Amino acid sequence: MDKIKKRKLDILVLSDVHLGTYGCHAKELLHYLKSVKPKTVILNGDIIDIWQFSKRYWPKSHMKVVKHIMHWVSKGVKIYYVTGNHDEMLRKFVGFKMGSFQIVNKVILKLDNGKTAWFFHGDVFDVTMQHGKWLAKLGAVGYDTLIHINRIANFISEKIFKKGKLSLSKKIKNSVKGAVKFINNFEQTAADIGISNHYDYVICGHIHQPEIREIQNQHGKIIYLNSGDWIENLTALEYAGNEWKVYHFDDTEMLNMIVNEPGEEELNNNQLFDNLVDEFNLLKQ
Repeated sequence: MDKIKKRKLDILVLSDVHLGTYGCHAKELLHYLKSVKPKTVILNGDIIDIWQFSKRYWPKSHMKVVKHIMHWVSKGVKIYYVTGNHDEMLRKFVGFKMGSFQIVNKVILKLDNGKTAWFFHGDVFDVTMQHGKWLAKLGAVGYDTLIHINRIANFISEKIFKKGKLSLSKKIKNSVKGAVKFINNFEQTAADIGISNHYDYVICGHIHQPEIREIQNQHGKIIYLNSGDWIENLTALEYAGNEWKVYHFDDTEMLNMIVNEPGEEELNNNQLFDNLVDEFNLLKQ
């Protein structure tokens, strides 16, 4: 039985989970999912990393995340799967619905406070995505390699030098002027379009930078939000009581984490297929 006291949320936003990659913190994510009870869930792109999906790597913890989300669907939780760039193959299925689950390119919701929120992944702003997908995919592989190196560095830092964790990719992004400029341009572009459409909130993923801030231009202002990721930041957006918050999975949550399976086995192709079929059959009932 799940002993975690669940926090009630009106809306939960997750993005850039990248299931199927070594960098994904699926166990931590599953622990978090078990701690909340949302009415609506926005899976805001790059939940399953189809670009880097490998038949040789799909741990049980990754499958458990999928099964937990499907369990929510079976309970009638409204779930929107917004397509991103790493799961762009799903764009072929935009419009697909099964129970309370549907695949979309964007979501526009009227909130309880009367304000309008616009949700989308954000890769449409990425010039690399529009004009050089091969370069973007190469960058994604490089990013995953960097995560591997980062984990080794953290092991050495914590076990040998007794120091805290560090993020190589964060340091690189924060130190490269071009990366900082891209993030600023991304946020401003999203805000500008949101303002022009008279939205009150614009909610994105894609750039792995959790954020809530007001952005203005000559035509008005808007609240820009980004749900971050479950590779480095381990963050989500929560909306409850007419208020938005960024959730951070921190060291305290790590200590409390009950999802702990030593010696976890990977699923083979047949087990993976059987698990997915079982879950979809449950949804049909």
